[in-house]
Amino acid sequence: MKVLVTGGCGYIGSHTVCELLYANHEVVILDDFSNSKKDVLQKIETLTGQKPRFYEGKVQDKALLKEIFESQKIEAVIHFAGYKAVGESVEKPLMYYENNLESTLHLLEIMQEFSCKNFVFSSSATVYGSPKSLPIKEDFPLSTTNPYGTTKLMIEQILKDLSKSDPTWNITILRYFNPIGNEKTGLLGENPQGIPNNLMPYIVRVANGILPCLSVFGDDYGTPDGTGVRDYIHVVDLAKGHVKALEHFSGLRIYNLGTGHGYSVLDLVKTFEKVNGVKVPYKIVERRKGDIAACYADPTKAQQELGWTAEETLEDMCRDSYQYIIQEAKREKSLK
Repeated sequence: MKVLVTGGCGYIGSHTVCELLYANHEVVILDDFSNSKKDVLQKIETLTGQKPRFYEGKVQDKALLKEIFESQKIEAVIHFAGYKAVGESVEKPLMYYENNLESTLHLLEIMQEFSCKNFVFSSSATVYGSPKSLPIKEDFPLSTTNPYGTTKLMIEQILKDLSKSDPTWNITILRYFNPIGNEKTGLLGENPQGIPNNLMPYIVRVANGILPCLSVFGDDYGTPDGTGVRDYIHVVDLAKGHVKALEHFSGLRIYNLGTGHGYSVLDLVKTFEKVNGVKVPYKIVERRKGDIAACYADPTKAQQELGWTAEETLEDMCRDSYQYIIQEAKREKSLK
């Protein structure tokens, strides 16, 4: 299948591109490098032995989208492109609504124009808001606690309305929990520009001495150690879930992609320290607006309908995350 991957040079997108290529799909990437780097394209080629067709630009650019669909005969789209930081979305809600909603609407309009109606959407567990019970199933009530999550929920509603209006669409909504880790060689990984908004890239930069200390947002939640509990999933497992979604299109489908296990922030820090033999200094600070106490998945539906199961452990995720930052530091040093 010929697949357009928006945001295909980003953290999750690049890992998914590799898994698609390993599974013999043909890939076209659209990315504007707003939160990724150009060397990712070479890394994808090194890992897979294949060079995907690449377009630089924004998904909001309808003329560019039209050019891609006219020339490439796209059969399916995996849509990753979008701003994704909870804290930043609270500070800059208009930026998130404009970017995430406009890009998706333009993409769907062009897909419809070219009769390309196979769509996988990168959603989030944030659409469950603060769940009343755990683990979280796909039929739980939906609500949000921050603008980032609200954009995901609004897009989900757009997709549901689109499917209802035209049942010939195949739409799979994947609700991610918390992806961390990197592919095993340490070549491809999460390396956000500027100060990281997500937990694991911050931890690895503290461990490597790039940043002085990790801020843990709150230790007074109703959890075993008072810090927030999340379902951490290896990014390679997550990427494989997208390949499974492409292979099982059938109308509108919604799946949780998680491990089914919840770990606290301090669990993650202690596991990282143990498997990598390093210290991660941290301090407790006030809770962050928009955060919830605990969130972890019931992944049964994806296991039963997609044949997908997360296989990597928390130890694997922590080891692979640090391996990438070590290898990246070596690469940078060799270039000087």
